Amino acid sequence: MLDPAAPQLVINARTLLFSWLPADPGAAGALVPATLRPHPEGQVFLSQYVVDDETQTSGFGAYSLTYLGVSLADMEPPDRQTPGGWWTHYLASSARVRQYAAARGAPAEAGVTRIELRGGRLTAETWTDRPLIRVTAHAGHTGTEAHSGHHRYLTRRDGELIVTDYPYVAEPVSPFEVESVEFLAPEHPAYALRPANPLRVCWGFYSPRVSFAYPARPNPSDEPTPPHQVPARRARSGLPSGS
Repeated sequence: MLDPAAPQLVINARTLLFSWLPADPGAAGALVPATLRPHPEGQVFLSQYVVDDETQTSGFGAYSLTYLGVSLADMEPPDRQTPGGWWTHYLASSARVRQYAAARGAPAEAGVTRIELRGGRLTAETWTDRPLIRVTAHAGHTGTEAHSGHHRYLTRRDGELIVTDYPYVAEPVSPFEVESVEFLAPEHPAYALRPANPLRVCWGFYSPRVSFAYPARPNPSDEPTPPHQVPARRARSGLPSGS
């Protein structure tokens, strides 16, 4: 088992990440702990990604992963590009990744993600013991620009809320347009996050090359952050100070 306190690096993952407005904002918001507040627009988010080769990671090996959840109010990362989010589901194909993530508070379960891009048509599917989510999109070619920043996600570990900022660099394609988002298992808890009809996408991208890091284990909010370490801290009363 990987040491959950150790940082991990992933490079060149094929990644779809975007946000939409849900069909039932109340059901989506009910998945958020009472000490946190859903984003005022009710946004939810989804990431589906595939790491094709073990040489693309510092210790995870090859794997695929889907995570999704509810965007939060007043939880933006330092660059404030996207809202922070509460992970409601975290479905990884690798037992090693699941053990590592669960030890850091993620709701890790088994799942497989597949991404195919043919003739500009992108299809991303997530499976557990059944088909769970299918996304179709129009995806162009990578351009000359790279996007970088941080995504902030919250989890709960040993009764405490944990706030962690994940640095990333992406080379998004253009044009990019999500065409459909299907939640295929009404009996699954993730169905509460299904999109409204018509679909309204809030933000997002697809990139065949996204690199990101899991920072070292979060520090208590009153401990100094070591130099050059991405901030990650505990939220003592549900909301981190200074956010």
